[in-house]
Amino acid sequence: MNAALAAFFCFSGLVHGAESMSAGDARIVRMGRTVDADAGAVRFAYPGVSFFVRFEGTSLAMDAASTGVRSYLDVVVDGAVRTLHLDPVARRYVLADVLPPGVHTAQVLHRSETWHGTVTLTRFATDGGFVTPPALPARRLLFLGDSVTCGEALERTPPGPKQPVWWNPRVSYGMLAGAALGGQVQLVCHGGRGLVRSWDGRTDEFNLGRLYELAIADPGRPEGWDQRRYAPDLIVSAIGTNDFNQGLPEREAYVSEYVRLVRTLRRDHPQARIVLTEGAILDGEKKAALRAYLDETVRRVADAWVSRVVSRHYPGDAADAHPTREQHARMADDLVPQLREVMGW
Repeated sequence: MNAALAAFFCFSGLVHGAESMSAGDARIVRMGRTVDADAGAVRFAYPGVSFFVRFEGTSLAMDAASTGVRSYLDVVVDGAVRTLHLDPVARRYVLADVLPPGVHTAQVLHRSETWHGTVTLTRFATDGGFVTPPALPARRLLFLGDSVTCGEALERTPPGPKQPVWWNPRVSYGMLAGAALGGQVQLVCHGGRGLVRSWDGRTDEFNLGRLYELAIADPGRPEGWDQRRYAPDLIVSAIGTNDFNQGLPEREAYVSEYVRLVRTLRRDHPQARIVLTEGAILDGEKKAALRAYLDETVRRVADAWVSRVVSRHYPGDAADAHPTREQHARMADDLVPQLREVMGW
């Protein structure tokens, strides 16, 4: 039998000792919002959604597909990272091969946003067997935001048009802050969206209040999220850049909507402290105005578990106003001490 056929039979689970399991198997640990589908498949769309697998063997494969042609995953096996571009047609991807015999840990992380495509992950397979999965940290953080929170274009390599592979929530400020605080992270974000309106002034799209309710924010096939599935200790809301893109939104309407959202968060997650911040892109008059709106929101909510923290301005670069990878790291460095103080961590 040649090597190619041996690999096929191994990953098909047809040789002695090989094992496969559905993506919804309890031996796979998930982080982020997901939807259980038929036959043990799992669907997801928000960036940062991750699957953690531990296996004893030399190879690992995965069956997956996307609804679009712009979906990317990061695969981290024993600390080594590679990026996969998903096809819209379901197929098998070799995640690792010719590993040294022994126990290995893999993370599969969604790099892309909802509008890039919804991913369906069907099965994992190894030439050995699956073992007890790694445990996620007990602390839980939820970051609400826009394209910056999603990690838009932070790994850009201009010149040339913006590429979907430039997104990388794995090294975004939220994920970095969560790691520094010893917590797992859930990102609920969407490029171009705000609290009351999108970047172009539209109010008929899924803005933050609706995004918060969903596991998959695809307007053609939205999937709801049961808030009982994830109880955050800390919620960070970094929204407002797109609301202010067309000028200052009307203060009373904006503050009233933010108060409603915060009260919804407190109702759903009474155990969580909530932090509001203005994000990295706004500066000058707009930044000052949003900070004032946030302060008024905190004042009206009048809850000791709700507060505001400061975000410094980071200008991106000549190619893009979104923060660079290095700026995301500095954003996390700015945020972590403030969050530690809020949480007593």
